[in-house]
Amino acid sequence: MSDQHEIRSVNPAVKKLRMVNGRVRARVVADREMRESEQLAYEEADEDDIDVSQIPRPRSRGECLGGERPCPWAGCKYHTYLDVNPETGSLKLNYPHLEVWEIPETCALDVADRGGATLQEVGRMFGLTRERIRQIEVRGLAILRGGACLTSDMGADGPEYNY
Repeated sequence: MSDQHEIRSVNPAVKKLRMVNGRVRARVVADREMRESEQLAYEEADEDDIDVSQIPRPRSRGECLGGERPCPWAGCKYHTYLDVNPETGSLKLNYPHLEVWEIPETCALDVADRGGATLQEVGRMFGLTRERIRQIEVRGLAILRGGACLTSDMGADGPEYNY
């Protein structure tokens, strides 16, 4: 049986966090919730705050390779802080209990440049179990090998493919 309880978040878009077996679970924030938290942040913004739209953002791996770490560009698709669902517009906060500068690894490309990581290390980075990372790896490799898309996770009879 898992030990579950809730704690408060430092992120205004996330009201409560769920802990399972001592780990904080990733949190999905719906589009509507984000609009409400953006409005709150806009109302609380100070005139002295830096306008990040005026700071040039790296456009290639070469430009960001020697850049600041932890990476401040949470909107980059390789940043580990959040994932965006393009179909629904929702955000998955991988570290809802931490601020961007508190994350141990902020760039998936930095992890890949180091020569990869074990399933356990990747699971720790994204708050997933080693088994779930293995399932994602199997799905990705199946897609790369034959253009097949795994319709369900590995079952007793092996993977099912949808061509």
